[in-house]
Amino acid sequence: MKAIKKKLVRFIISAIVFVIAFCLYHFLDNKIPGIVAFVISYIISGYDVVWKAIKNIFSGRLFDEHFLMTVATVGALAIQEYPESSAVMLFYQLGELFQSYATNKSRKNIASLMDIRPDYANVLRDGAPEKVDPSEVNIGDEIIINPGEKVPLDGVVISGTSSINTAALSGESVPVTVSEGDDILSGGVNINGVLTVRVTKGYEESTVNQILELVENAISRKSKTENFITKFSFIYTPIVVGLAVLLTFVPPVFTIGTYGSYWAGVLAFLTRALSFLVVSCPCALVISVPLSYFGGIGKASREGILVKGSNYLEGLANISRIYWDKTGTLTKGELDIEEIDANGMSEDELISYAYVCEKHSNHPIALAFKARYKTLVGEEVFEEKEREVIEGYEVVPGRGVKVTHDGKEILCGNADLLKDAGVPFELKEGVGTNIYVSVNGKYAGRFVLNDTVKEESKDVLQSIKALGVKANVMLTGDHGSIAEHVGDILGVDEIHHSLLPADKVALLEKGIKENKSGAVAFVGDGINDAPVLARADLGIAMGGLGSDAAIEAADVVIMTDRLDKIPRAIDIARRTHTIAKQNIWFALGVKILILLLCSVGLANMWWAVFADVGVCVLAILNSMRMLK
Repeated sequence: MKAIKKKLVRFIISAIVFVIAFCLYHFLDNKIPGIVAFVISYIISGYDVVWKAIKNIFSGRLFDEHFLMTVATVGALAIQEYPESSAVMLFYQLGELFQSYATNKSRKNIASLMDIRPDYANVLRDGAPEKVDPSEVNIGDEIIINPGEKVPLDGVVISGTSSINTAALSGESVPVTVSEGDDILSGGVNINGVLTVRVTKGYEESTVNQILELVENAISRKSKTENFITKFSFIYTPIVVGLAVLLTFVPPVFTIGTYGSYWAGVLAFLTRALSFLVVSCPCALVISVPLSYFGGIGKASREGILVKGSNYLEGLANISRIYWDKTGTLTKGELDIEEIDANGMSEDELISYAYVCEKHSNHPIALAFKARYKTLVGEEVFEEKEREVIEGYEVVPGRGVKVTHDGKEILCGNADLLKDAGVPFELKEGVGTNIYVSVNGKYAGRFVLNDTVKEESKDVLQSIKALGVKANVMLTGDHGSIAEHVGDILGVDEIHHSLLPADKVALLEKGIKENKSGAVAFVGDGINDAPVLARADLGIAMGGLGSDAAIEAADVVIMTDRLDKIPRAIDIARRTHTIAKQNIWFALGVKILILLLCSVGLANMWWAVFADVGVCVLAILNSMRMLK
């Protein structure tokens, strides 16, 4: 911010001197005071441009915008075009001021993430907290996090309850509540309770450090459009310098009769050549295109979407086909009871029997029954039941559980468990995991459990198709019936099931070969998704609950498990790409027009000022739309 204020003060001083010079030059018979004032204004606004041009010449970087600006303005001074020369530098500084403001605005969006960097950690040593650098904390150490402090390291809460503000991590405004046994990620802010946390990751592997590295590295990865502009400038600049030289020395050969001598003609055409050089300066392209992508990355970061480089932002804009992992991405990755078929008793009673069988297990099926029973009886009764011990408890490998409780023998498991026990029942297999229950040798009922589809999944897939993505393809290791069931609910275009990680990679590679245009993306969250994420044109990882390997391998990280961030990311990327293309065509169009007018003498240095600095300012203002 200090740098921007310094540039603003410098511009204001230079502008005031320029106005004074203009008045002196046009209203006094003696032109010398006005000329001196113009030169002073030129020096104030352009000394750094001239100095950079000189340094670049000695370092081998001859043809850049600083060289063009210096040659054109010094040449204008030499042929006594004092107002024009000073105006070019003054308005160039105005463009630099706009660029600095826009860049600073983008940096603030990204720097808001940098605020998550923890300053210290309160480590418990000899029973008392001690402030140390987070990098000095070891795995297994216990730390205290007080209200208002940043969470310095990843860990698990061992005591205390509090709300954590994760807005900097995920873009979500609603705090997350954590209590004993919950995982906690570094980078959030503790709001209202004292927490004791056991550290599970060192600082280098912590969430906050990984995010910071992703953002810091993002700026160095250029998009194809940016690389094109860089290469274009290296080729374009020497060409326009050569054309300016030809414009100065060739036409006078044919106009000796008009100007009286060859050198008089050279002097006349030198003004055109200098205007030609000012117009040809590629500032608008060199500054505004990277600024567009920089603004896009900042905007995405502010919304909890980390893009690891502007090349990946450009990839997001060009997605034509998306492959989706099912479990944990399109679904919650948690089993839920989808269907209940009770026989001779109520559904609530059947759930109670299943809970008795599963209460001592942490299997995903058991967790589904516990969750449903807790909803049924309420938290207080549930906690009381959890303390009860089931004495007659027997696990039947590959079959299920056999329990004796309150004088009743209860079986809960697959169909083979009841068949082996000689329980008569009608086999009915629903789509999903089928669990059968019997009480005292009598069939009591059946449950069908399935991985729950996320509420937003279907809408997100439809939104993505509406954005013009040609196909949504679901990949899963689940069996065909389950995959087809989920695919039908979501309305995906293709379903591939019973896949190993290597199979997913093979299918993706086949899709990349068959894809005629655009990028092929893969969205996943598990450690087994890392190879596919790395192989895709664009890997998108769900960063909220995703594995470290998936986040590391991905090109874009969604810092929540909200799928609706993906169409939002595509929208931001497309807006960014559109603005970058607008800047390119606008700048080139105006420059080509004014260059032609300059070459035939129909445009003077003031036109050149607009074509260079004016176009640059307009392009920068257009790029700044990404910040809103």
